Amino acid sequence: MLKGFQPFNKLRLAALALLLSSGMVAVAPSSFAAEKFRVGKAVPEAFSFVPLDVGIAKGFFAKYGVDVESIAFAGDAKLQQAMAGDGIDAALGSGPGMAFIMKGSPVKAIAAMAGPPLLLTLVVLPDGPKNVADLKGKKVSVSTVGSLTAWLVSETSNQQGWGHDGISVVPMGAMPPQIAALTRKDIDGTVMDMANALALEKEGRGRILVRFGTLVKDFHIHVIFATDKAIAKRPADLSNFLKGWLDTIAFMRKNKAETVKIAAQVMGKDEDIAGRTYDELMPMFSDDGKFNPKAMAVLTRSYVDLKILDSEPDPSKLYTEQFLPK
Repeated sequence: MLKGFQPFNKLRLAALALLLSSGMVAVAPSSFAAEKFRVGKAVPEAFSFVPLDVGIAKGFFAKYGVDVESIAFAGDAKLQQAMAGDGIDAALGSGPGMAFIMKGSPVKAIAAMAGPPLLLTLVVLPDGPKNVADLKGKKVSVSTVGSLTAWLVSETSNQQGWGHDGISVVPMGAMPPQIAALTRKDIDGTVMDMANALALEKEGRGRILVRFGTLVKDFHIHVIFATDKAIAKRPADLSNFLKGWLDTIAFMRKNKAETVKIAAQVMGKDEDIAGRTYDELMPMFSDDGKFNPKAMAVLTRSYVDLKILDSEPDPSKLYTEQFLPK
């Protein structure tokens, strides 16, 4: 017998068995609680990321044993920083954000979340430019230099035959200053998300001139990222999260009323605007999460147009489909 080892006698063993069977022995909840699966949203209120809220509320992630914690950020750059700093395990971000992988970001895209950029519009004043041809030489505000919004304006100009600089891009940061500048007529148009555009139209303060999804059809405006650490250490959670995500998209397509109720709260809009946004944006969501080669070709070209990268990367280095349901 090992020195210092004291065996249970029969009486002590019987007492322990009685305690276990009667539930009188307390077990720390953390011993069996599922580890939180931290998922970041690039911004808190966009309809693009509402599926995460719907999936949590309706139990689609829990169905597969994934305890999701939703964390919102102030833009794609902050989201990428959080992934690099191990602050989150997965993220709902932009397709252009995949370019940071080539700069050493320790992440990979694991699902194509949405296709054409239906989320984004170019809004003018009610008495502003009447059609796209009227935008030549005009000033249009965007969030930042090198952003997706900047590229969409540049691509619009290029498709009109004016080159990438036929429309003057004015970076202005947050949306309120852009709307104020538009109202003062300091700029001729601004790029904004569909919900804000519909709200401005409803108030009679703006008019949607361009729906970018009609100009750029092959695209992945949003993708789901996973950190290299999560890929190595939590592959089952990644697979199960994507199952829950795709179940959520299927539910949203069939249940507009319930989806709109949740979306209105997340977006801070009334149910009329949330419902109209639902109608405009649901078509962009992917039902299978697979990457479209044509969309990836446009994306890799955009990285060069935006001067994020000097040359187009090999798309296969940016994503994996290993966690998608077979």
